[in-house]
Amino acid sequence: MGFEYGFLLAAMAAGMYMAWNIGANDVANSMATSVASKAITLRQAIFVAGILTTIGAVFVGAQVTDTVRKGIVDPVIFEGNPDAFVIGMFAALLSAGIWLQIATYFGMPVSTTHSIIGAIMGFGIIGGGFFSVDWSKMGMVVLSWLISPVAGGVIAFAVFTFIQKKIINTESPSSAVKQYAPYLVFCVFALISMALIYKGLKNLHLNLPLWEALVISIGAGLAAMVVVKVLIKALPESHENLHEEFATMEGVFRHLQIITAAYVAFAHGSNDVANSVGPLVAIYSVVKSGVVTLKVEVPSWILLMGGVGIAVGIATWGYRVMETLGKKITEMTPSRGFSAEFAGATTVLVASKMGMPISTTHTLVGCVVGVGLARGMGALNLKIIGNIVKSWLLTVPFTAGLTIVIYLILSRFYG
Repeated sequence: MGFEYGFLLAAMAAGMYMAWNIGANDVANSMATSVASKAITLRQAIFVAGILTTIGAVFVGAQVTDTVRKGIVDPVIFEGNPDAFVIGMFAALLSAGIWLQIATYFGMPVSTTHSIIGAIMGFGIIGGGFFSVDWSKMGMVVLSWLISPVAGGVIAFAVFTFIQKKIINTESPSSAVKQYAPYLVFCVFALISMALIYKGLKNLHLNLPLWEALVISIGAGLAAMVVVKVLIKALPESHENLHEEFATMEGVFRHLQIITAAYVAFAHGSNDVANSVGPLVAIYSVVKSGVVTLKVEVPSWILLMGGVGIAVGIATWGYRVMETLGKKITEMTPSRGFSAEFAGATTVLVASKMGMPISTTHTLVGCVVGVGLARGMGALNLKIIGNIVKSWLLTVPFTAGLTIVIYLILSRFYG
């Protein structure tokens, strides 16, 4: 492999490009509803998401990743031809990044995971033949296009409908939020604790049994609930001024929304970054060892590079997807934003523990739509929703086709 180190440098550049696009498109959506509802400013969202994503990527990111994302292509096929494997992984990395940039330009929130999967599928077809692709797993990916938004939408619809009936549409929203907020806080902290400690922080090797993780999570939720019960008593109530009533109520949801959005940003860093730069890890492994392996260690510098690239992507171009998800689908308030973020976190947690390959992006879009539906069909921008769905359907075939084109061009130059 006379070209290996030059190719590694090119792959590192493509990896930074990919990470930048992940931040601009995928991670930016975690803060979209918070910015749209004015729970936090755009500058604050960029800072919080950038810091938490980088921390999640570097300190609790996955340390071991499949060289071929989700087993879509069998690497054994390329054991005798590592050069072809390196070229294919580079082509996949570059094509996925290009697609994410195009989607971000148009403000369309698409899935990083599906972009990578489609790209690697294209490499598998051109490099190993049609039957080198695990089509049953591709079928699960297609199924997730339906499962992710529907599951998130149903939960978001239920959560916001509950908030409407029990808090918003009452004689005194500020009194009602004082009554129910501690229980909502319990759910939020129990959920986040469960997501983190039960097979979440993988490299800490906690390996807690389910019952122990449940006990700790419930304990964390109860502790948070007690604290909020004490603090919330100080909130003012103005039964004669409905505007102040709603301002007090939305103020409570503003804090809850920021907490859930911060968790989603952290989860992106800890769970998605290593997989998103998987092709770079695969190239690094082959250059270093000269062989194609099923699983490889993820160097800390790659995780750091991914985290920094994502932070830069959020800061420079993240506003485009934030605007679509937070403003163009339906109008956002802190209570609606909290419903969407909480439903998204719940859906991703449950699905990941069940081993279902769902997309965080698709889930959050479904959650925003679910919140809008709770207010009636007229609250939704159906044209924007239709454009988003089209971008989802284009993701896999576009990245697969572009990978094939890039692979053929590079193979022509490198033999």
